[in-house]
Amino acid sequence: MEESILMRILALVCLSSLVWLAGCASTGAANPALPAAARPASAVVPSSGSAAAAQPAADTHQALHPGGELLPIAVAQAASRVVTQLVPPADLWERIRRGYGMPNLESSLVHDRERWYSGRPDYILRMTERSRKYLFHIVEELERRNMPTELALLPFIESAFNPQAVSTAKAAGMWQFIPATGKTFELKQNAFRDDRRDVLASTRAALDYLQKLHAMFGDWHLALASYNWGEGSVGRAIAKNQRAGLGTAYTDLNMPMETRFYVPKLQAVKNIVSDPAAFNSRLPNIENHPYFQTVDIKHDIDVALAAKLAEVALADFKALNPSANRPVILAAGTPQILLPWDNAAIFQSNLEAYTGGRLASWTVWLAPTTMKPADAARRAGMTEQALRSVNNIPPRVVIKAGSSLLVPRSPHLETDVALHLADHGQLSLASDGASKRSTRKAGKPGPQSKGGKGKKKPGSATLRTKNSKPVRTVKR
Repeated sequence: MEESILMRILALVCLSSLVWLAGCASTGAANPALPAAARPASAVVPSSGSAAAAQPAADTHQALHPGGELLPIAVAQAASRVVTQLVPPADLWERIRRGYGMPNLESSLVHDRERWYSGRPDYILRMTERSRKYLFHIVEELERRNMPTELALLPFIESAFNPQAVSTAKAAGMWQFIPATGKTFELKQNAFRDDRRDVLASTRAALDYLQKLHAMFGDWHLALASYNWGEGSVGRAIAKNQRAGLGTAYTDLNMPMETRFYVPKLQAVKNIVSDPAAFNSRLPNIENHPYFQTVDIKHDIDVALAAKLAEVALADFKALNPSANRPVILAAGTPQILLPWDNAAIFQSNLEAYTGGRLASWTVWLAPTTMKPADAARRAGMTEQALRSVNNIPPRVVIKAGSSLLVPRSPHLETDVALHLADHGQLSLASDGASKRSTRKAGKPGPQSKGGKGKKKPGSATLRTKNSKPVRTVKR
């Protein structure tokens, strides 16, 4: 009897479970884990104060997948990666084209620059070949920040993608930062390293600055004008037009000639990249693949030796590591180097197998007192000419006490240069007659680029990219 009752109870339980499962399969309750935008409108649970909240709970059970007709999407949605492209870009140029996000500028100045560039196809080819080493990294950073990818073409305008370029306004690197703005965006400049030339650091700083400018003006053309002219100058030009009842777009403002041509130059290069054949131009094939890798270094190492161990031409090594403006890389201040993708593993293998003795033949010596270069050279055990050459010391100056000088490393010296020297060392000079003091950052000037003629007032720092009027002045 008890057995019969037990069997009936079990049968009822099984039947109830089957009914419950059937109900779940037919109704499909709304999934609260899905965001509201991903659920059908009827699956979104209304607030308790609405009339729909009074309906029975069963009415809110809807299918998980939305119904209705398929709707077309805008091109902008695909470009902003709301929709994933089915076919990957054929090369890096195609990837850049897909990420265009700035409005096109139509003006006679754009056509003027198109004619100028298209009349120089060899120049276009040289510039684009030079960009091969850096372009993939820049595009990656722009996409990570959801910024328009045509900004990757800006170094064509700034420096022709030459990381050693220096303008007459002392703007340096492929993104052309003047010293003061470089410091504002945490680009270190000392006796052994200038991050305005560094590929990774300068790109990070340039995109930080462009994002800041876009947030200020809400317009990419005005942001670019500010990058060239300074946000203060652009802001004043806008305010002047507002007072006069005039437009405030980029094309409406009264600007210096260089800034007036700045965005048209970028637009012209963008148009050429979009359709090279239409402008009598040819772009080199640049694969959609990283060009370089970062490699950690644990000890000071001569630049020439690092290039040899990586089996890379010295010129190519310097092109990837342009901030190292001395014959030695100090590991405490520069703990990473860039190497071509396939050479990173070669460098590590050759470094581990290296038996040629010390890696660095240079070290840093602090001048104990103010002295002439000849006296400093004598104490360091080198010729005056060698001391001047390796430290970029001009004639008719004396070396101030506390200056950091690169000198030959003793065979018995085991320790590398300390962090405080590698990261903060400066070369301070005064005129031989001690009537004029100056501080020089070490580093040989590179080829001149078309910079402005603006001068900086003594004792002040100006927040700007290069030339023209200062944005703001801060007394030091």
